[in-house]
Amino acid sequence: MQSSRERELKPLKNNLKSGICAKEGSRSTKDSKAILEAQHSLCFQQIGNEMKADYEEHDAILIACCMMQIKAKFDTDEGLNFIQQYYTNQGLKKFGHDGKDAVDKELRQLLLRNCFTPQFVKDTTASEQKKAQSAMMLLTEKQFEKTIKGCLVYQGDGTREWLSQEDTASPTALQEAITTTCVIAAHKENGKRVIYERVLRAIYGMLQLSLLFYNQFQSDLEAKGFVFNPYDLCVANKVVDEKQQTIRFHVDDFMSSHMDPKVNDKFAEWLNMRYGSIKACTIVRGKIHRYLGMTLDFSVKGKLKIRMDDYVKSILEDFLIKFNKESKQETPAGNDLLEAGKGKLLSAEYHQIFHTTVARGLYVSKRASLDVHPTITILDLRV
Repeated sequence: MQSSRERELKPLKNNLKSGICAKEGSRSTKDSKAILEAQHSLCFQQIGNEMKADYEEHDAILIACCMMQIKAKFDTDEGLNFIQQYYTNQGLKKFGHDGKDAVDKELRQLLLRNCFTPQFVKDTTASEQKKAQSAMMLLTEKQFEKTIKGCLVYQGDGTREWLSQEDTASPTALQEAITTTCVIAAHKENGKRVIYERVLRAIYGMLQLSLLFYNQFQSDLEAKGFVFNPYDLCVANKVVDEKQQTIRFHVDDFMSSHMDPKVNDKFAEWLNMRYGSIKACTIVRGKIHRYLGMTLDFSVKGKLKIRMDDYVKSILEDFLIKFNKESKQETPAGNDLLEAGKGKLLSAEYHQIFHTTVARGLYVSKRASLDVHPTITILDLRV
């Protein structure tokens, strides 16, 4: 006889197998390489066998079902938007002259860095033409600085056909590592194709960009005597004047901490000397820092406060229901949060708004507002 647990798992297994079979029938070689790359990225943070964990059968099936549902949602023409970026035409209409200046600034710095060289189509081989990729200019408003930023993004997904996962996967700093090291720092003291352009330097959007920069920055830090943390490959330490200096970084956003401010001054000078030849590195000093969407406040001696007020405000402003100063709630969720909904399914527009808002709330709950995490988890299950 089957146990209750086996009876519970059977429909999940059948649904999973049916979904896998249906997907495998239409899956291309390109999709397979993308999946292999994703698998490699998932394993990249693991350090040795002792850091790996086994899932129970029920958990594994549930996770697989969730992954399939997420993939199905993204395999649509509409897609989902969690950050507000605009294509050039849309961005210029929204930001006007500021948008034009942002585009000019981005293109100018790429040209100054000798990122491209033109090449006539007739001078390229068939293999080179096949490997040619497109780029697009995106415009976005930086939340904290209230400035418009242009970013030329390379559409690198097509390069998966000849790039292995080892050549494209790069680690990023764990949120736990950023928070922990900051707390320690608080305790101690950002037309028509008539010619091609041959890309000479890595630009945003290239699959191998992050890994190339990581390898370069890692070798530069190691040459200066820094030792990388074995549990988070984006945190490095060095003893300077008998005190520890800690560097944590997320691609090209760095944060340095040391009890002696002069040590941080020297690190800033080194950054500008090494990477700021064309455009000086933006250096922020003081007790309040904005890092990866968070406001890190060291104003109170020995304590770290993490806030995301501007991000939360933007969530409320973008939501359909408008709140005022009288709109207050004693707890993050109402008393009926766990009750099953009885209304009709949301329309496609409302569904996307709900999905986007929950995803943005999840981002806040993991970084700054742990008190809303249980509520966001339930809403995430509704998605």
